[in-house]
Amino acid sequence: MTQPALMNTYGRLPVAFQRGDGVRLYDTNGKTYLDCISGLGVCSLGHAHPAVTDAISAQAANLLHTSNLYSIPLQQELAEAVCRVSGMERVFFGNSGAEANEAAIKLARLYGHSKDIKAPQIIVMENAFHGRTMATLTASSNRKIQAGFEPLVSGFSRAPFGDIKALRKFSRFNSKIVAVMLEPIQGEGGVNVLPENYLKELRELCDERDWLLILDEVQTGNARTGSWYAYQQLECVPDIVTTAKGLGNGVPIGACMARGKAADLFQPGNHGTTFGGNPLACAAALAVINTIEQEDICTNALKQGAYIRNRLKGRIGSFKHVKEIRGLGLMIGIELTLPCKQLVTQALEQGVLINVTADNVVRLLPPLIFSRDNADQLLDVLCPLIEALPASAAA
Repeated sequence: MTQPALMNTYGRLPVAFQRGDGVRLYDTNGKTYLDCISGLGVCSLGHAHPAVTDAISAQAANLLHTSNLYSIPLQQELAEAVCRVSGMERVFFGNSGAEANEAAIKLARLYGHSKDIKAPQIIVMENAFHGRTMATLTASSNRKIQAGFEPLVSGFSRAPFGDIKALRKFSRFNSKIVAVMLEPIQGEGGVNVLPENYLKELRELCDERDWLLILDEVQTGNARTGSWYAYQQLECVPDIVTTAKGLGNGVPIGACMARGKAADLFQPGNHGTTFGGNPLACAAALAVINTIEQEDICTNALKQGAYIRNRLKGRIGSFKHVKEIRGLGLMIGIELTLPCKQLVTQALEQGVLINVTADNVVRLLPPLIFSRDNADQLLDVLCPLIEALPASAAA
């Protein structure tokens, strides 16, 4: 689709959507699609959810923005709600996951300088993705998105994802380390799941070395994995946790939360934002949190996610080109042994929206209101496409 007035930053699919309703989107020609990617994990409550719509409409008619020069009651209310469900103590609101991760990186550096470490180092992971600002781009591990933007930001060391022994080696040879930053499940990197007990052991190592543990839950948070945050299922409480995506169900908002020794590092003048935490975004996020609680969204994410993964294993798990089916809650990855980007267009033609990441992983992030019937429709389209992939790839 030619869009000459826009910078050429996206390889867009040949479709434009006019409206949405629940788990479905409708294009400008009236065709209906089952949304199994929910705006890259953003519209977790589906499209045009009445509680979110009502909250946005009421707030827009009252007050959109005042800036953080003044107290914002809705921001304080949201902060209390976010801290309650996360177990954190303080929160900074921005506009995106990248901004939340920038705040976390600044907290870690500030923590290092408070310990008189002049050039603090943060350990990040192979296959990580934390954003596209200069610091988060550097913290990420994708040369395709880094190329051409050098020099990258200093202060990061990289370790293998899920290898606790490698981290222990870092601790012996680098006295400038102040934090470890990782996703509990890597999203863009291929829906990679950590080994059992890894986060528990990492928490113990961080305590031993006086490091901060930073978890990027931009994609995994807000009930996506079947709990408010993935770490709540993994026997680990971080010092800093970031989130965004599903928090506003489409309204841009990000959050950097902290507890303990990280909670009071920021002081006036250390960090800020013009739009972050404004009344409109906070009203939307409060509606999301209330809906997740009232409708038991976490339980549905666990139930439907387990059903989809089990059905996938039963229908396509034995094929030689299907390497692994993995995930948690309604964050699901199907790793194949060959590139599979053509599946996105093939599914689109049949009215189902999916995503491929890391070239050979089908990523599913359906709305958390997904039903059994929705899951069956997805499976009935996706499984035959995956089964036929070797033949279509050879054609």
